[in-house]
Amino acid sequence: MGARGERADALRNREAVLAAADGLFARSTSPGTVSMDEVAAAAGVGKGTLFRRFGDRGGLIRALMEVRIGPLRGAVLEGPAPLGPATPPRERVPALLLALLRFKLDNRYLALALESDGGNSPYQADHYTWWHRTLADALAAVPTVPDADFAAHALLAAVRADLVEHLAGREEMSGEVLEERLTAFTAKILA
Repeated sequence: MGARGERADALRNREAVLAAADGLFARSTSPGTVSMDEVAAAAGVGKGTLFRRFGDRGGLIRALMEVRIGPLRGAVLEGPAPLGPATPPRERVPALLLALLRFKLDNRYLALALESDGGNSPYQADHYTWWHRTLADALAAVPTVPDADFAAHALLAAVRADLVEHLAGREEMSGEVLEERLTAFTAKILA
C-alpha cells in the first residue's frame, strides 16, 4: 500500500477521532471532564495517535471547532449579505453577532471547551483574534462608533460561551430571547 494507504489510514483515523470527540463533547455537560483517553477509546485509536495528530486536548478541540465553524467563517470571508464583506457595516455587525450567537447555542459544550481550554487568556486565542478583527473592522466603518476596537471586545463578550451557557442553560432563556436582547444591545452600540 505504501504512502497512499498510510494517508488513507491517517485520514480515517482523523475522521474517527473528530467524530468521537464531537459525540463526547455533545453528550457532556462539563466539557472539562472529557479526557484524551475517552476520545481515543471512542475512536478506536491509540492515545499516541491522538497526541501525534492533534498535539494536545486543546489542539483536538480547535480542530473540531474548525470543522464546525468552517462554513460560517467562509460566509463571513466571502459570502453574500448579510455576513459577507460587501454588506454595509450597520447590517453586517448585527448579522455577525447573531450568527456567532446561533453557532454557540448550537455548539454550546464545544464552544465552552474551546474558550476555557488552557492558555493564559482566551483573548489571545486565534479564533477570538479573528472574530475581534472582523468585527472591529466592520465597526470602524460606522462613524457613530467612537472606539471600534473596544466596542468589538464588548460585543464579543455578549456572546462568550460561558455567558451563553449561563443564560441558555441556568436561566433557561430561549434562543429567541437571547437574539432579541443581543440585537437591541448591538443597536445601541451602533446608534
